[in-house]
Amino acid sequence: MVEQKQTAVNRMVGPPAFLRKQEGGRPMPVIVALTPKEVFGILRRHILLIVSLTILGFMVGGVSWYFLMKYMPKYTAATFIKVLPPVEKDPMAIGGGLVGKDIQYGYRMSMAALMTQQSTLQKLIARDKIQESKWFKHFGKVREISIAKAVDDLRNKFSASAQREGDYIVVSMTSGDAVESALIVNEMVELFIASQRSTKKGDIAEKLARLQDQKDSIQRDLDAAERALGQVRDRWGLTGLEDYQNQSYQPTVTLTLNNLEISQNDLVLQITQLQVAIEDLEKLAVGPVNVQVENQIEGDPILVMLTQQLALQEIALAAKLTKFGENHRVVHQTQETIDEIREKRRIRKAGIAEQVRQANLKDAQSTLMTLQGRFTELEKLRQETIAKQKELDLARIQYKQRASIRDERKQMLDEVKGQLEKLKIMLEDPETPKVQFVGPAPVPLKVSSPNWEFYFPGGTVSGFMFGLGLAFLIELLNDLVRTPKDVSRYLHIPLLGIIPDADEDEQVRDIDLCHVVRQAPYSIISESYRRLRTNLKLSGPAESLKVLLVASGMAGDGKTSVAVNLATTFVAENKKVLLIDANFWQPALYTIFPKEAVEAKQAEFGLSTLLVGRCGYQEVIRACL
Repeated sequence: MVEQKQTAVNRMVGPPAFLRKQEGGRPMPVIVALTPKEVFGILRRHILLIVSLTILGFMVGGVSWYFLMKYMPKYTAATFIKVLPPVEKDPMAIGGGLVGKDIQYGYRMSMAALMTQQSTLQKLIARDKIQESKWFKHFGKVREISIAKAVDDLRNKFSASAQREGDYIVVSMTSGDAVESALIVNEMVELFIASQRSTKKGDIAEKLARLQDQKDSIQRDLDAAERALGQVRDRWGLTGLEDYQNQSYQPTVTLTLNNLEISQNDLVLQITQLQVAIEDLEKLAVGPVNVQVENQIEGDPILVMLTQQLALQEIALAAKLTKFGENHRVVHQTQETIDEIREKRRIRKAGIAEQVRQANLKDAQSTLMTLQGRFTELEKLRQETIAKQKELDLARIQYKQRASIRDERKQMLDEVKGQLEKLKIMLEDPETPKVQFVGPAPVPLKVSSPNWEFYFPGGTVSGFMFGLGLAFLIELLNDLVRTPKDVSRYLHIPLLGIIPDADEDEQVRDIDLCHVVRQAPYSIISESYRRLRTNLKLSGPAESLKVLLVASGMAGDGKTSVAVNLATTFVAENKKVLLIDANFWQPALYTIFPKEAVEAKQAEFGLSTLLVGRCGYQEVIRACL
């Protein structure tokens, strides 16, 4: 049936044998991927190729570096351009405004972009020293073609990069000649700084011209405003209108009007009080004499004399009454004299009281008329003063308007003059172009390319990567079925189990591979056979698993050991198994099981005798376990 001897290999066999269920359906494709172990196997099989190509890459890199160093060396010259902050600095002020780092970096990047744009490169090529250089001449004699090639070469080999943290632009040029690389860098720096200086000064000169025109226009407006102020003074015949700008100053007309209004108010108050007094005097003129009038009457000389006479007569009457009595003639005469004096005194007092009351009334009325006349005069003066005040207010308004225009023009003129002075200073300021020359680019002392640090490691890595790629390409182009994944990849047959190689399991070193399941039940190979049995049982209905075919691609692959061990696993589950050796050319089952277990007559019969009809199947079947 199957040879007992198996060839040991240092890899997993695929299987050693593979199994598939005999079904009529289409097999399911299996998607596979390389495992780390398979990758390691590929590297191990092609290690010589990989190492050879790595060494070859190292040698190619070294040879390339040597020839490039000898025949095509490259020199890189570099220098710096300082870029000032992008703000208009006030030349009259100390210090300057702060600018964010990102804004400054963006400004440096824009300046570097201006340096590498096509128009700047063409201006550089147009310079005499550049056109006389060997670098430019080797592009040919046709001017248009040589300029185009030179521009392309500058785009590839000339660079201007802005520093992120510093204030500089690094300008560099790579060329085959060290002197000319420094020449190109210095010419570009000189051209760019001169261009920026010319552009900035041109802008400032243009601003100066515009500001000068603006200054002349403002001066004309200022002169017109001064003339307008003179016209206001001449028209109203007033002076000192500048004092009106002071809020605490009050002109004479205003003060006069205020005084008139105060006097008029006082006069109104007096007239009102006098009118009330006249009303009182009119009432007193027809009524009883009051105390005030009596006090005025008491000062009359005649009344004083009569009062004195009355007092003397009363004294005399008292004396006579004492001397003569009441009925005496002398007493009566004295009494009559006293009565006459009293009557005269009464008449005099009434007359004087009437005169005083009438005189007081007439004096009050006369005073009222005088006050009313004065009030009329004050009102007339007030109206005239109000008219003058209105004229003065109108003049003041006109003056303020014209003075405001004049002051505005003066302020604008001062501002323009200040800007003109600043621009004149900026025109001569070396910081105006915002770029400063740091120093010329020195002639490089050593080559910048090729670098052995790049070519030797680069060649080595390239050879190694090429070797890896070639190794995997060989594996991918190889269509031999050698691993379990090859079965799924090429045959599209699902794997039901994988039996490891005997060298990978130490427990089966001294055991016959056909009896692994019985003699080493805890080994890895035994477990693989049991797993294969389980997968077979789960791969379809139980009634369909009646016949299993174990085959291989060539002799020695291990189909006999697989068949025997698989049958042993089924027997371990108390299953009845008929193991048929269908290998007519090299049968092996008769060598696996002991001959003494087989009867002499049965030993003569086999599958071939059963197939030709020389015996029945009962005579062929023999118990082996």
